Amino acid sequence: MASSKITFTNPNNGNTKEAPVGFSWTTLFFAGIPALMRGHIGMGAVIIILGILTLWWSDIVFAFIYNKQYIKHLISEGYKVTSTTIPEEQIAAKLGMTLPKV
Repeated sequence: MASSKITFTNPNNGNTKEAPVGFSWTTLFFAGIPALMRGHIGMGAVIIILGILTLWWSDIVFAFIYNKQYIKHLISEGYKVTSTTIPEEQIAAKLGMTLPKV
């Protein structure tokens, strides 16, 4: 099964970012480093700190929720959906939220 992705564009500055949907294997194996690399500094720090405090057990939980948190972060930064790899309605239903379109 192919992974679902959303491409976002910020209409204010033209920046484009891609966000995966669903389980985050990168968060499971690399903790908060993927969040830091995506520029999601606050969440990356939280994942790393909680990982240290829980001997990395919290990474299992974050692997299930991080991609949705990243999508919410992009939307809060003004990004809008420009394309998806599967129908947008399916992704919106999977996330349980409405996605803003350009």
